[in-house]
Amino acid sequence: MEIPYTTTARPDTGLYNAKIGIWLFLASEVMLFGGLFSAYIFLRIGAPEWPGTILGENFASSFDVLSVPIGTFNTMVLIASSVTVVMAWAQLMLKDFKKFRYYMGLTILLAMVFLVVKGFEYNDKFVHGYFPAEGTFLAVYFTLTGLHGLHVLGGVVVMAYLWGPGAKMWETNPQQFTNRVEVAGLYWHFVDLVWIFLFPTIYLL
Repeated sequence: MEIPYTTTARPDTGLYNAKIGIWLFLASEVMLFGGLFSAYIFLRIGAPEWPGTILGENFASSFDVLSVPIGTFNTMVLIASSVTVVMAWAQLMLKDFKKFRYYMGLTILLAMVFLVVKGFEYNDKFVHGYFPAEGTFLAVYFTLTGLHGLHVLGGVVVMAYLWGPGAKMWETNPQQFTNRVEVAGLYWHFVDLVWIFLFPTIYLL
């Protein structure tokens, strides 16, 4: 049975269909990352030393392996992108399409900055021979940050579509387009929230 798209809130839930769908999707994402974070906790508790031995050298703290300034910078970048994506949606509510494209473009740019910085961070690890197979800590680091990076990339693709060819819907069905931007924004907030938990867990603790 096909569920029709609605631009107005359903009387039984108070939400339009797309928002119900994104909340269900995000619930599955919470379970995915929740399972990975739980695995990390059990590995950390069972480890006699953390991060432990990497390439024959014993490390007493994640500070010695990861760059906290880089992680902090990327955290600020994602927090800023959460603000700009809200501003993009708010401009559509105000019927200002040009400002929407400005703020959505900023969001995409900030997301790309995050990915580029993460790419340089990964490259630095590879240059020094720090690969996932070299230790449990590195395996956890690359798994969690890599999966998060894929979610960031997915968000960039969706937002770039809404900024570019998908924006044509603004002329034919502005309410549905506004709802699409809101749903994309909810996904983006989730991606940012995951990093806010991931950064202190991996980089600081």
